[in-house]
Amino acid sequence: MASAHGVGDPLVLGIETSCDETGVALVRGDELLVDAVASSMEEHARYGGIIPEVASRAHLEQMVPTITRALGEADVDLSEVDAIAVTAGPGLVGPLTIGASAAKALAIGLNKPLYGVNHVIGHAAVNQLVDGPFEGRTMALVVSGGHSSLMLVDDVATGVTELGSTLDDAAGEAFDKVGRLLGLPYPGGPHVDRLAREGDPEAIRFPRGLTAAKDQAKHAYDFSFSGLKTAVARWIEACVDAGREVPAADVAASFAAAVADVLTAKTIAACRRHDVETLVVGGGFSANSQLREMAAKRCAEAGIDLRIPPIRYCTDNGAMIAALGSAVVRAGAAPSSFDFPVDSSMPMTTITV
Repeated sequence: MASAHGVGDPLVLGIETSCDETGVALVRGDELLVDAVASSMEEHARYGGIIPEVASRAHLEQMVPTITRALGEADVDLSEVDAIAVTAGPGLVGPLTIGASAAKALAIGLNKPLYGVNHVIGHAAVNQLVDGPFEGRTMALVVSGGHSSLMLVDDVATGVTELGSTLDDAAGEAFDKVGRLLGLPYPGGPHVDRLAREGDPEAIRFPRGLTAAKDQAKHAYDFSFSGLKTAVARWIEACVDAGREVPAADVAASFAAAVADVLTAKTIAACRRHDVETLVVGGGFSANSQLREMAAKRCAEAGIDLRIPPIRYCTDNGAMIAALGSAVVRAGAAPSSFDFPVDSSMPMTTITV
């Protein structure tokens, strides 16, 4: 990956532990030197969901080995690091605390500045490592298991405005729940996506949340997937009660189409309203094939440049935190204090704590 910056840029170590991935990365300017990830997903699969205590213990066990691996792969000594960035929120309190504690210990031990940064904004910032710096005002749609946020980005380090978010279930969360309804393994998202490719997206007309005329004034850019999930559950229940076989592929395809339709329609509308020509899509759910296809089609029709990073940068990783940390350091932001608290529901108005 080419860097738009020179060797004089600060070397930033990024640490991500908001959920079940222990991510450690090194970034200089907009150049990613290494991205090391250790996941505890398999440990959660048998429970059918993320267990915070299990995730926290996994972070404790993986933190030092993952940092050591990242430094080794980049051939960098810890003393060469100029600043440390860590996820301060949003996320699960236990895992966030493990990462923040490790970052604080490193910053104090190395006498380096520490930056507690926003996980969701990191999902947008990581795109700069792939496609280069954002040119002017950019729209960012971040969709994952826990977040569905639409943000107007004037500067990823200093100027982010949240236009809308989910009022209930996030897109990825809804996929996991529908996966459970269809008897698919956890996490449901990838399995529903695969199954949806075999079905007819127009077979069942599921509802599009917050798209009615009455919702436009107050919730033009907000999302709601709880009603959609309930509609799928009732449809399956009615099918079973009638003694019919559930057409799982059609259900998955029609459900996925409803989610992608709402996400892309509201996002394109926001781009037009705010005269934005570049859209960045990030977060674990941006790996969804129907979302990618519909976003590509609708952006092409609207003349909007679509930037979606490779799937490895969509799921939680250290690169996104190091990328945001690098942008924040270069923007001259004041470092965080060593006693900053983690914030499980950190607002998008907070880029750095």
